Amino acid sequence: MAIQYLALSTLVVLYSLMFIGGYISAAGLGLTCPEWPECPNGFMPSAEYFVEWTHRLIAASVGILVISTMVASLINKNADLKIKVTSSLATALVVTQITLGALVIDLKLHAVLVSIHLGIGIFLFSMVLLTTLFAFRIAKMPMKSKI
Repeated sequence: MAIQYLALSTLVVLYSLMFIGGYISAAGLGLTCPEWPECPNGFMPSAEYFVEWTHRLIAASVGILVISTMVASLINKNADLKIKVTSSLATALVVTQITLGALVIDLKLHAVLVSIHLGIGIFLFSMVLLTTLFAFRIAKMPMKSKI
């Protein structure tokens, strides 16, 4: 079933996003690209903006994957309420994260917003992890007979 691999891909890409976000924060690169959503050279960055641009590109990919996973869980006939709730929460959280990411840049890395961004990111990861676990549970369920 496709939903399992979609959810798993979302989880892997989200983990990659969190990894590069941690690197950006630890390396002090958070404002190398001081405008949002574009860098000073537009959407295609020069080398000095590449790491931050990559973070933004992966974040956009995560947004698409999270929303796609939610849609897949909502239209899957075998999906129970748990996967629908976790994937819907993940969608709300990813929208919140993108908004917070923009605010973090606009407010020049305000410490409280950076901390909230990290906290919501962890909550988002937990919802995507649960969604993935529930998706693989769907695959193990016996098929409903049409008798």
